[in-house]
Amino acid sequence: MNAGLFSRPAWIAIATAVAAAALLPLLNLVFPDGHALHVSAYAMGLVGKFMCYALAALALDLVWGYTGILSLGHGVFFALGAYAHGMYLMRAIGRDGVYQSNLPDFMVFLDWQAYPWYWAMTDNFWYCMALVVLVPGVLAFVFGYFAFRSRIKGVYFSIITQAMTYAFMLLFFRNDTGFGGNNGFTDFKRILGHSVTAPGTKAVLYLVTLAFLLGALLLCRWIVTSKLGRVLQAVRDSESRLMFIGYNPLWFKLFVWTLSAVLCGIAGALYVPQVGIINPSEMSPANSIEMVIWAAVGGRGTLVGPIIGAFTVNGLKSWFTAAFPDLWLFALGMLFILVTLFMQKGILGLLEKVKRKAPTPDPAPLESAADAPSKEAA
Repeated sequence: MNAGLFSRPAWIAIATAVAAAALLPLLNLVFPDGHALHVSAYAMGLVGKFMCYALAALALDLVWGYTGILSLGHGVFFALGAYAHGMYLMRAIGRDGVYQSNLPDFMVFLDWQAYPWYWAMTDNFWYCMALVVLVPGVLAFVFGYFAFRSRIKGVYFSIITQAMTYAFMLLFFRNDTGFGGNNGFTDFKRILGHSVTAPGTKAVLYLVTLAFLLGALLLCRWIVTSKLGRVLQAVRDSESRLMFIGYNPLWFKLFVWTLSAVLCGIAGALYVPQVGIINPSEMSPANSIEMVIWAAVGGRGTLVGPIIGAFTVNGLKSWFTAAFPDLWLFALGMLFILVTLFMQKGILGLLEKVKRKAPTPDPAPLESAADAPSKEAA
């Protein structure tokens, strides 16, 4: 471990959290139902889904918290990574679908006779994994190049990212695009020859997600604590001054924007086999706004904060939608307002404030006790 990335207490907290999270699959597989230590497959799947959301929130914080680029379109990168992996999972169904055809059920239903050209080679797992990285990455690079070169920033950039994800959502809702239309991809059977629903497969997917989340956190932390990270923060704080001293912000912004999109695509790819479905609703602008809320609630510009925010907000969402399904959107709006007004630095900022205000032991009694023998000797 590089002590320069985090403080010693932070390393201990991260190691403890990772170890606790890694125990869940073991508790699910080793202890039977009804045992006090058993963790249900539902609970493990829920935590796995939250980790995918946390990875997306971390990716967003890299561009928003450290570079000042507020994106309201990261949902499209998440969904594109999910669809790229979903294409492989649909091909892996084989003839086990409802219509027992080599084509996915939705293509048979729509009377397609063959796969479209862009489905070529998607029966190869590693090719689809390359698509998971390349599709969001290329889209982000092209979109970002023209946007940043045109000096579009602030609220205008946020609006066009939201327009982008909305346009993709409408496109994927169409049945003639070859991505399942409104229903998207679902009913997955296998991944690399193993049943997606098998407990062992679920445990592996969970641990892979945890490993990617930890690796992404360390990568992002290494970036923001390096010289590159200082330039990115200069872009956020005073881009015009940075240009004045000879830096071209275009390539720095383009790098971090593309990397953020790739991380978001990986989060989507990990999400699909664990949740079992991907459809165009994941590209809804509301989903991208929720990512912003996760980062804001946890603490923008901290990397760890958005991870905490993703778990906190989605945990509340799971509880609210079960207990008070009609009140969740109101609760989410109220949460965002309260954070904006009273917790600008999020949960991590609140914890730091409490820590600073905590009373420290008064060393005076110790000093007077130490001085006592010398007084008697005098």
